[in-house]
Order: sequence, then structure tokens, then C-alpha cells
Amino acid sequence: MNTQQMEQMGQFKITVWEEENFQGKRCEFMLECQNIMERGFHKIRSIKVENGPWVGYEYPEFQGQQFILEKGDYPRYEAWSGNCSYRTEHMLSFRPIKCANHSDSKVTLYECEDFQGRKFEMCDDYPSLQAMGWCSKEVPSIKVNSGAWVAYQFPGYRGYQYILERDRRQGEFRCYNEFSTQAHTCQVQSIRRIQHH
Repeated sequence: MNTQQMEQMGQFKITVWEEENFQGKRCEFMLECQNIMERGFHKIRSIKVENGPWVGYEYPEFQGQQFILEKGDYPRYEAWSGNCSYRTEHMLSFRPIKCANHSDSKVTLYECEDFQGRKFEMCDDYPSLQAMGWCSKEVPSIKVNSGAWVAYQFPGYRGYQYILERDRRQGEFRCYNEFSTQAHTCQVQSIRRIQHH
């Protein structure tokens, strides 16, 4: 089944509201939205993900801080921003994560940029990379071999979120500023697979 057929069957569905607690103007989407303001919204303050994983962005055109959105309810921004060190109270663009496959996910971490130095291949979730043997708080380059992952700045899945997908950049993130448009450091201390429900 191709991505277009999956979209037509409702594999991806998200509902957004302009106000907290599912109040105010609302709109359903099965495809990406590059700028919610073009739909007459000023901001997104609550979300319900019915199908598929999504990634939300602080700014239009998929720019700024990223937020993983898996199946569930997000009545306020704290629900999607979690323990981020940088909080944003709204979201202005979002898209489905089409390559997420929890049962077939593999990623390789490298100790230097351009996939150089010591490497570590993983297929599981790690709330603390240092606890599993990674000897640094930094991961300068990452190669996603399959699936989709979310890397976090701090242990315990906290801090900035970086959505890393096999079907973006061919899964190759040669240096930290390729992790996202707001990546200011290569500090990555926890990582997990993205669920597809």
C-alpha cells in the first residue's frame, strides 16, 4: 500500500483547535499544513491525533521547534512541549510522519560529524544514552537506517525534540544543525522510536 492510499484510508488524521481544551475554531486534516494562518487561525492551542504520528512546528513552513504528536489528546501546549527547555505556546504548521514503523526501526549514532568515529547501532528506545554506554552528552551525526525516531536533548525524553526520519534527507544527518532548524547544539541524551497507531 502506497502513502497516497494510506492517506485516503484515513491513516493520518489530526484535529486542531485555536483555543486550549478543544475550544474555539477547529479543523481536521489528513495531509500536511504548511501554515495554519492560511486557514484563518491565529494559532493552534489544542490538538487531537486520531491516526498516525505527526510532527508539529512552532512556525509556518515547518520551521522552528519540533514537537512529536502521537495518537492522543493534547489539551494545552504543555502536553506536546513536555519538559522542553524552550517553551512555545502555539504551533503554526504540521505534517504526518509517514515512515514510522515501530517494529522495524534502526538508527546509528556517531561520535563525530560526517559519520566519523565510534558508532553505535540501536533498534530500541533509550531513556539515557550514557547509561547504555555512550560516553558523551553529544551526538554529532546520526544515520536513520529505517523508521522514524525522536531524539531529545536531555535524559528521560526531555528538552528539545529532534524528529529524525528515514525518508527525510535520506536518513542522513551529517551534523547537528541538520537535526532541525532550531538545533543549536549536538547535545542528545535520549532517543526513542516513533509509534505509528
